[in-house]
Amino acid sequence: MQSYTIGQAARLLGVSPDTARRWADAGRVTTHRDDSGRRLIEGRDLAAFSVELAKADGEEEAPSHTSVRNAFPGIVTAIKLGDVAAQVEIQAGPHRLVSLLTREAVEDLGLEVGMEATARVKSTNVHIDRS
Repeated sequence: MQSYTIGQAARLLGVSPDTARRWADAGRVTTHRDDSGRRLIEGRDLAAFSVELAKADGEEEAPSHTSVRNAFPGIVTAIKLGDVAAQVEIQAGPHRLVSLLTREAVEDLGLEVGMEATARVKSTNVHIDRS
C-alpha cells in the first residue's frame, strides 16, 4: 500500500502542508512514522479523508440544481476571447482546468480574471493515469 508524506497529502488535497499537519495533529487523519521518522498517511486513509472533506465542503454550498456532480471551485486565472469562442482557465487547488465556450457565455456570466468560479465536468470518457 502506498503511503504519502504530509507534503504530498497537502498537495493532493489542495491545502498547505501546515493545514495537513494540523489535521494530522488533531487526529482527523491517521499518520504513522517511517524508519526515518517522517509522518506518513496510508493511501486508503488519505482517500477516505479526501472524500470526507469533499462532502463537508459540499454541505456549505447552496443546493445544486445540476446533474453535473464533478465540481471544481477555484479562481479564474486567464480568459482568451475570440470573435465567437473563448477559453477560460480556472485553478482549483492543484488542478488547472481549461474550458472552451462561447464568448457570449463568458460575457453573460461576467467572468473576469481573479473572480471565483466553479468548473463543472461531465464526461462519458475519463482517463486515469497511474502516478
